[in-house]
Amino acid sequence: MSCREGFMSPQTETKASVGFKAGVKDYKLTYYTPQYETKDTDILAAFRVTPQPGVPPEEAGAAVAAESSTGHYLNATAGNCDEMMKRAAFARELGVHIVMHDYLTGGFTANTTLAHYCRDNGLLLHIHRAMHAVIDRQKNNGMHFRVLAKALRMSGGDHIHSGTVVGKLEGEREITLGFVDLLRDDFIEKDRSRGIYFTQDWVSLPGVLPVASGFGGGTLGHPWGNAPGAVANRVALEACVQARNEGHDLATEGNEIIREAAKWSPELAVAC
Repeated sequence: MSCREGFMSPQTETKASVGFKAGVKDYKLTYYTPQYETKDTDILAAFRVTPQPGVPPEEAGAAVAAESSTGHYLNATAGNCDEMMKRAAFARELGVHIVMHDYLTGGFTANTTLAHYCRDNGLLLHIHRAMHAVIDRQKNNGMHFRVLAKALRMSGGDHIHSGTVVGKLEGEREITLGFVDLLRDDFIEKDRSRGIYFTQDWVSLPGVLPVASGFGGGTLGHPWGNAPGAVANRVALEACVQARNEGHDLATEGNEIIREAAKWSPELAVAC
């Protein structure tokens, strides 16, 4: 949770001059003192219960303290289905081109309703899959994401924040590529090695484009802070784009490309 200066009184200053020189100004933490101790009633007490790798303890404490001091915690999923549709209509009135929906927490009926509205009104619908891990990462009890992916395709959406074979959303390579095909292709042959247990013919049902965006937590979790995290991401991105343009195969040479770029970027080197 972050708060702007003026909304909350800053008490502790953190220097931003470690490891990078990008003209980043010193920033201030809010409602934090080194003496603050989190309580079990703190919404963000998870920072204490489960220390987050790469998150400085003073920043974790600041987040917990800010929540506790104000008594507020942002909940963007509290609206009912009627409110959801009002928000979609409002987004359209503002000229927004794309909206996002959590299809598992929102539910399939709500998602289908929203998908039909977006398609009828020229809006793109990006699908987020919050809560999927509770369902699909249970080895003995649960539902694999390939099933959830097929359910989404029937419910509706334009693209989904899918899993990848590397990084924060890492999954088994062949299985991940299997449900990626289930999302986007019209006809998928049976292939048990990829988790496709029977031939799937989607006929004319629209596909869903799987996308991966891993620059969120990877940026904020950088050992040197947010700005070096952004620098590391940019260096990695430009290195991969250049390598691709030169004819390299990112799927097989990606690690080597990133590590080569890290030789001249200390921010990326630390992140690796």
